[in-house]
Amino acid sequence: MMPMSRPARILVFVLPLCLLLGGCVGAAVGAGATAGLAALDERGVQGVARDTGLATRIRGKWLNYDLETGDTLAVDGGVVVYNRRAMLTGVVKTEDIRAKAVRLAWEVEGVEQIINELQVGDTSFKDAARDAWISTQLTSKLTFDKEVAAVNYEIETVNAVIYLIGTAQTQQELSRVLGHARSIARVRDVVNHVIVKPTTADIKKSGG
Repeated sequence: MMPMSRPARILVFVLPLCLLLGGCVGAAVGAGATAGLAALDERGVQGVARDTGLATRIRGKWLNYDLETGDTLAVDGGVVVYNRRAMLTGVVKTEDIRAKAVRLAWEVEGVEQIINELQVGDTSFKDAARDAWISTQLTSKLTFDKEVAAVNYEIETVNAVIYLIGTAQTQQELSRVLGHARSIARVRDVVNHVIVKPTTADIKKSGG
């Protein structure tokens, strides 16, 4: 057997170590990719950072609630913030927990709108795997559609229902996005919370 070269020996040692440490290579590449995408986002780097911070603070309040009550809201619920609009998704156990999740989200300063799409019921690993597959399919379709600015859309799928939030450049672009979502197998419904970017004419009409 031929001896391994020095670079190969380093990879054999470092790669498992990175995996144990949470994927150091992936984290570094991911951070660079995230920064690049933020620069292309309609919100700009500062807007993306602001919304990410708001979402993190909401999750923090949910986690504190779980620690106090022994519940699993932070695990069962999801939150995406886009232009200060917080979209809550996921499946929680009771209506009371659903209401509590909304109240906690409103406590975060800077949130201007709560879109409550939290479902009440049960879910399974099989359901979660299917939902992840659907989200991946839609992300791929939008990414490879040259007529869609995919970076401006956030996608969440729960119980085969796709929830969309973001900014569409035109109504035509939004129609393409919704068409892609509805074309995916096993999708039960598509819920749209995307706002179409106003045109110059629209701004003039509104007196802006």
